[in-house]
Amino acid sequence: MMSALRIEPNMASPDDFYEALIAMHHGLSEAESQLVNARLILLLANHVGDLDVLRAAMAQARDGVAASG
Repeated sequence: MMSALRIEPNMASPDDFYEALIAMHHGLSEAESQLVNARLILLLANHVGDLDVLRAAMAQARDGVAASG
């Protein structure tokens, strides 16, 4: 059975998550922050493990963001 991407709120404590996400970047350079973000994305993608869900998430994240150039 294929999972679907959840886009409705699904966190018990989203403010705590946001605070932890910001704290994760404390003291890092821009390049280090980008590396940490990339590593986090790959870890969470591995946890999700469903390529269809991941593709849906990528499309949702990109929606409304104009490409430059």
